[in-house]
Amino acid sequence: MTARVTVDVKGGGVHEVDLDAVAAARGREEATYADLLAEVDLSPHEVSVLVDGRPVPEDQPVETDRVTVLRLIKGG
Repeated sequence: MTARVTVDVKGGGVHEVDLDAVAAARGREEATYADLLAEVDLSPHEVSVLVDGRPVPEDQPVETDRVTVLRLIKGG
């Protein structure tokens, strides 16, 4: 069975990501949150990744089946 994660990018749509394929493409055993962001063409520098409403470090392995991504607002 393939592990799939729903990535809900607020204001940018919902994406289904295959964790096994992402990890394999990057030569890792486990995909990280940063890997998920790369799959949906986002940088960790422009967003925050939330699991159950709490931010998670992008270098941690994905341990959930749903994440929310919030874009950070820049400006002056």
